[in-house]
Amino acid sequence: MKFINDLIKSFNYAVNGIIYSLKHERNMKVHLIISIIVLLFGTFFSLDKLELLILFITMTLVFFTEMINTAIEGLSDLVSEEYHPMIKIIKDIAAGAVLITALNAIVVGYIIFFKDIQPLTLDLLQHIQQTPIHLTFISLILIILIVIGIKSQFNKGTPLQGGMPSGHSALAFGLMIIISNLANDALITTLALLMAVLIAQSRIEGEIHTPLEVISGAIIGSLVGILVFQLVNL
Repeated sequence: MKFINDLIKSFNYAVNGIIYSLKHERNMKVHLIISIIVLLFGTFFSLDKLELLILFITMTLVFFTEMINTAIEGLSDLVSEEYHPMIKIIKDIAAGAVLITALNAIVVGYIIFFKDIQPLTLDLLQHIQQTPIHLTFISLILIILIVIGIKSQFNKGTPLQGGMPSGHSALAFGLMIIISNLANDALITTLALLMAVLIAQSRIEGEIHTPLEVISGAIIGSLVGILVFQLVNL
């Protein structure tokens, strides 16, 4: 009985550590959201057992290194609250480990999903090219009006620095749409989308924009990109 009680306590301690990381670490929340999306994609594309196993191992590695990084940062701050060059190096190494596993996760996800994403991407490009320009224009005006309404409420930042929406995200996703249509290639489209997502993520990571501001900018930029491309091909 004592063994079982000790086992339950250990399990509770471990769960508390996971919950604490999710509550206090923004990157853990990002990893969790991405993992849920990836698993939904995996269900949609009917991955085989080996592909699912690789995805689970990859996601586990990302969570593991992020939690280790969190523990190291907390322990380092506990040892010394003042700046110390060696503590900085230790934190940088731990952060580097997280970056390596995150990059590995991107590569694994791309390799597994590319065969399924490629035909969907080409279908999306054809759909965009065939979208009536007046519908695109109406959608763009609606988004602009929504953004103006939000800006009038918050009244902060500029189109390219803070505030609602994120100017960098709008530009990145607008260029992504234009590049995708001009190239008409699944690989180039995927790479352009990856760059746009990284730019948007950097605005959140740098605490310049909130996720809502970045998502709004991405929507606006995508619509502008569609409109510009269709005007060029008139």
